[in-house]
Amino acid sequence: MLPEPEVSAEEVPLGLALSQAIAQRYRESGAGQYGISPESFEQIVGAVVRRYGAETDESERLELVKALRVGELALARACSAGNERAWEVFLTRFRASLYETAARLARDDAAGRELADGLYAELYGISDRNGRKRSKLDYYMGRGSLEGWLRTVLSQQHVNRCRARAGDVSLDELMEKGVPFAGNPQQTAPETDDRVAWAVAETLAEVNSEERFLLASYYLDGRTLADIGRQLRVHESTVCRKLEKLTGRLRKRIRKRLQGAGIGHRRCEEILEEIDVRDLDVDVRRNLGQERAAQSFYK
Repeated sequence: MLPEPEVSAEEVPLGLALSQAIAQRYRESGAGQYGISPESFEQIVGAVVRRYGAETDESERLELVKALRVGELALARACSAGNERAWEVFLTRFRASLYETAARLARDDAAGRELADGLYAELYGISDRNGRKRSKLDYYMGRGSLEGWLRTVLSQQHVNRCRARAGDVSLDELMEKGVPFAGNPQQTAPETDDRVAWAVAETLAEVNSEERFLLASYYLDGRTLADIGRQLRVHESTVCRKLEKLTGRLRKRIRKRLQGAGIGHRRCEEILEEIDVRDLDVDVRRNLGQERAAQSFYK
């Protein structure tokens, strides 16, 4: 489930230091090319600060502002507002990769294109009950890569469609809580904190053969719960529960490593909320290398 967008951007003054920091990020963001004024940009970033930094001190809020992907945040908000230049940039950067991801999820080019087009409709904006147009891009908060966020939303769309069409076991909670391991190992990873990549790689490297089979089958090979269940001679709901428990344990291990590497509790939670190993320099397939035989998985 996506978080509710911030709607109370002007309730509390940001303070001089934060305003100055946001002004600096405005100059770095390129927001002006999309017609976003410095005042509007401050409201956009201020909404993010109040949402995720309300209970932190000023130094932590300043760090949050410095860490935001302001260029992608400005692009998302400009697209939501209907700026044509922003949409040209967005489609040039993301259209091909989203169609590729959708085709991989759907395992069919035509079905993948339909899935991606459905997402584009929601990104462009759908009118609510009051006739107001709301774009799903309003939910992007700039704390992780826009490409990773788009892939996550696309995956959620795919799961929802599968559930609606085939009555599959719900994976909404699993996808919210778990680490999305599937991905293209050839994709170039954007710059990120090396400690995060290290924590993920170390955690994946220590899973046992049974856990590797589940993770690799579902997240790397793209097999369905029903297919995995048939091979293991268990119900798909059993596979779902095991995956949910396993990804929960992995999150705890990653959190412990991040904290041991000097990352604060609150920042750890933010990282785990948005983590996508496709944006990290991690060879997921190597770390989840597994024997194909699964007869010993269940005694």
